[in-house]
Amino acid sequence: MILSELLKDIDHECIKGDCDREVTAVVYDSRKVNDGCLFICIEGTARDGHDFAAEVVKAGAKTLVVSKDVPEVMDEDITVIKVSDTRYAMALISAAWFSHPAEHIKTIGITGTKGKTTTTYQVKSILENAGYKVGLIGTIEIIIGEKHIHAVNTTPESYVLQEYLREMVDAGLDCVVMEVSSQALKMHRSAGILFDFGIFTNLSEDHIAPGEHPDFADYLECKSRLFSQCKVGIVNGDDPYANDILKGHTCSVETYGFGRDNMLRAEDVELFRRGDVLGVSFNVKGLMDFPCEVPLPGRFSVYNALTSIAICRHFNVAVENIENALKNIHVKGRIEPVKVSDDFTLLIDYAHNAMSLESLLSTLKEYEPKRLVCLFGCGGNRAKSRRYEMGEVSGKLADLTIITTDNPRFEEPEDIIKDIITGIDKTGGKYVSITDRKEAIRYAIEKGQKGDIVVLAGKGHEDYQEIKGVKYPMDERDFIAQVLSERTEK
Repeated sequence: MILSELLKDIDHECIKGDCDREVTAVVYDSRKVNDGCLFICIEGTARDGHDFAAEVVKAGAKTLVVSKDVPEVMDEDITVIKVSDTRYAMALISAAWFSHPAEHIKTIGITGTKGKTTTTYQVKSILENAGYKVGLIGTIEIIIGEKHIHAVNTTPESYVLQEYLREMVDAGLDCVVMEVSSQALKMHRSAGILFDFGIFTNLSEDHIAPGEHPDFADYLECKSRLFSQCKVGIVNGDDPYANDILKGHTCSVETYGFGRDNMLRAEDVELFRRGDVLGVSFNVKGLMDFPCEVPLPGRFSVYNALTSIAICRHFNVAVENIENALKNIHVKGRIEPVKVSDDFTLLIDYAHNAMSLESLLSTLKEYEPKRLVCLFGCGGNRAKSRRYEMGEVSGKLADLTIITTDNPRFEEPEDIIKDIITGIDKTGGKYVSITDRKEAIRYAIEKGQKGDIVVLAGKGHEDYQEIKGVKYPMDERDFIAQVLSERTEK
């Protein structure tokens, strides 16, 4: 492809060479440079692509896209394009390189602190139930037809994202539903896409740390960018930050929630427990009118379902398809039920900070279990405050806390457990500590009582444990199966 075609939508300055040069590939990883390629110098948190300018030119790169001067290569036979932001430029160059695939498929982008993953799977299920071919891009995986790809980031780097979209278009998919993280919006990974539908689920303090967002204001502002990048905005009207999210929006807006002012509403909400299934039923009112039932617990499950309904309404999905899909939805690691006994309910959930754990445990208490048992650990080399806070939340809300190992990274698991106990001790809550996670799960299953709800928190969809810089395979579902098998053999 000719360089000028790739730069058509980008403000740039050609400071060396010319734009009629042929580009053989678009590359942003110095290890993947090949002869005649265009190399984009990305400024990362750990490395700066500008530092590799001489190396990539020696390896065959003929065009550099930069935001800083690179004097060491100015005598070479290359073209140098200067832009204000190489990440933004990469997104638009990538979209052009793959012939703007987002223009040939319906795009649904979902942002918010909680609910993104569950909602993407619900939307996919509903639309497929109605006959649509749907791709998915999210925290757990990327799905393209029968192909499942393990996800590295919630939203992939812009080049990879455009590559996936191209593959989806070529596979004949009708639409794609994807999670759009605050980091993706901040780092322009989704730039170059005008979403058909942009969705906001909710907002609370998260991802505020070095390398992420310096403060809540930055977190909120990054989330709000989606609504200057979509045609229709679908927003949780109950969320206290809904108006802030919509500041400067360029889309038409619809709202959903419990409040009477919302265009799509949930009314007459009732919790139910049938055997080991925890669920919620409600009536959909406003833009649609029908009864709905979801085999997932709590008010946040109602919000997730409403979000999905608000989206799928635009695809003229029949009520019957919505009802059938929602009744059968399960998402890996998101209040995921695992059958272990007729006497009690066991769930796996990704809740890995105090806010999400409090929301989860408060919801489960509404089902009035005989005991609420919470098994969790905390990651190493992270803020100790998270350990104290999660310990305090579990000590306050759970009848029994089983403290165990999560991803200790470069810390000793026992040191992390001591910090969690510090938080629990503030509450006087009952606890046991079992360092080995499999043995902790064995304890939870063997000590389960009739009417209990047991939740394994923190790992969710993750299938590894990180110790001393190495990720070892570890899936709680495998541990559960092993424990049950070993009990049978006794």
